[in-house]
Amino acid sequence: MRIAILDDYQDIALQSADWSEVRSLGEITVFNDTITDQDSLRERLEPFDVLCVMRERTPLNGDLIRSLPNLKLIVTTGKRNATIDVATATELGITVCGTESPSTATPELTFALMLGLARNIVAENGSMRTGGWQIGLGQDLAGSTLGIIGLGRLGANIARIAQAFGMRVTAWSTNLTQERCDEIGAEFKDSKEALLRDADFVTIHQRLSDRTRGLMGETEFKQMKPTAYVINTSRGPIIDDVALIDAVNSGEIAGAGIDVYDIEPLPASHPLRQCTGLLLTPHLGYVTRHTWEVFYGQTAKAVSAWAKGNPIAVITP
Repeated sequence: MRIAILDDYQDIALQSADWSEVRSLGEITVFNDTITDQDSLRERLEPFDVLCVMRERTPLNGDLIRSLPNLKLIVTTGKRNATIDVATATELGITVCGTESPSTATPELTFALMLGLARNIVAENGSMRTGGWQIGLGQDLAGSTLGIIGLGRLGANIARIAQAFGMRVTAWSTNLTQERCDEIGAEFKDSKEALLRDADFVTIHQRLSDRTRGLMGETEFKQMKPTAYVINTSRGPIIDDVALIDAVNSGEIAGAGIDVYDIEPLPASHPLRQCTGLLLTPHLGYVTRHTWEVFYGQTAKAVSAWAKGNPIAVITP
């Protein structure tokens, strides 16, 4: 059996779990880069029986899956992966399995970005490194209003942390209810505009879909306070990059913390890298030691269980 681990950027997949049982089944090959060209990707993946996929780093569409004659098992980190054509895989008799996904790492990063922006951490550190001292005036989280777009599992965690900081918490999404807000302890906003006009910090916690693509654009940034910040640790296309850069450069908003991008890894020449009002991180939301132990530990178990004829955590169309 030939097993591929895809998109292990930091080359730590094999250190993050016990792969000994999987090694007894066949040869493991680890790839540290991401290929976007479909012909090159097809050529790379064609020999493999098993693909171990890290989130959405390498999409597996129907045409690609059909072109891989040896493929029998796909294991994705997380229980959902919109970039895998599960229906085509199932039709071809290819098993698709998933893992659990810890819900603490992304909220923690959200607050790291929020605090980094509020207290101007990067610039203050730069001043210290060059012999300087205080250069700015920070924004308190306590007493500030946090507007959460999407009050699901992650959004609810964000709300609880914000309350511990003494923040006023508001929330909105298309299908959000007053009952859900009451359960979490957030103030219900009946429109996106109402949330944006009121918030000092806006954080997005929604899945990418046709409804949420471009959810934050030119109109939305004009509705925010000029002293407000936006945080995106969900998916890049939810925010219009061009509108964000214009809003920050023109002073329509104070800045933004961004962890996710339309193209990943983000090209070195991308305009986002040149916008000084942005605090950028390279999709670190789920990149923690504990998360990796869960992701790769359960990936290894899924491969072993499938090989024994007892697949676990199977994903169906």
